[in-house]
Amino acid sequence: MDVLSDVITTMRTGRPASRRLRVDAPWCYRFDPYEGAGFHILLRGTGWLLAEGAEPVPLATGDVVLVPQGSAHVLSHVPRPEGAVPLDDAEAEPEGRVEFLCGKYRLDHTRGHPLLGSLPDVVHLPAGPGRHAELRAAVDLLAAEVTGGRSGRDAVVSGLLDLLLVYMARAWFEEHPEDGWPRALRDREVAAVLEALHTEPAAPWRLEELAARVGLSRATLARRFTALTGQPPMTYLTWWRMTSAAHLLRTGEQPLTVVARQVGYGSPFAFSHAFKRHFGRTPAQFRADASPPEPR
Repeated sequence: MDVLSDVITTMRTGRPASRRLRVDAPWCYRFDPYEGAGFHILLRGTGWLLAEGAEPVPLATGDVVLVPQGSAHVLSHVPRPEGAVPLDDAEAEPEGRVEFLCGKYRLDHTRGHPLLGSLPDVVHLPAGPGRHAELRAAVDLLAAEVTGGRSGRDAVVSGLLDLLLVYMARAWFEEHPEDGWPRALRDREVAAVLEALHTEPAAPWRLEELAARVGLSRATLARRFTALTGQPPMTYLTWWRMTSAAHLLRTGEQPLTVVARQVGYGSPFAFSHAFKRHFGRTPAQFRADASPPEPR
């Protein structure tokens, strides 16, 4: 599986949700901090997104905004947050001149991946001719489905919301190709190593083998991989194995021996020791605990 798909699958903890709303000025809606990511699409009219400690972001028709860390923010008809009320309290106005689609993804940030962590607190993707055609197509389909009553609507909307998250992240990466993780995904050798580690996390990888696989020396691979991802290859592999194991423990009922084998450990004892060192508790405790712990 490719890295971005792997990351989203591992972090997701539930189904996404969305709401389409039509209003007239004045309007001002508050979004409290959320364990996940939020998004907004301005389908008609203009508005502003206000985030603490940041300059107001002007929004025009067709603009898309992703709030990847689920931080608090406000949507308003003016660049001021005074008088904001929760979106749940909003009353739709059928003839309103402003229309937007808001939604959220349930993501566990304790299993957060630096790929999504590299995104800014607010990702603004302005509309424009020829910009991000796949994202625009998904927006159009989603806007039509959320107000329709056609059979299969729930399944279609859920799938389109998943597509939307990928397209929003991909659009930002394409606009910032020289940044750390976007650059890592564009670097042929580093990307090939990442794909190998994500495709076969249980394989007994060694740095020598990975370097030979992509035609680099051990030192060159270690230096380039670390510069672009923030971790040496084998450190990243251990971290990804533990993150994947946490996902398996939380979402499945496989015996510990199976989970251990799926993330590259030959014995439950060795796996439990590594897992406790990483998360501060045993796999059994982690699975039983309803609230995710913070990694050490």
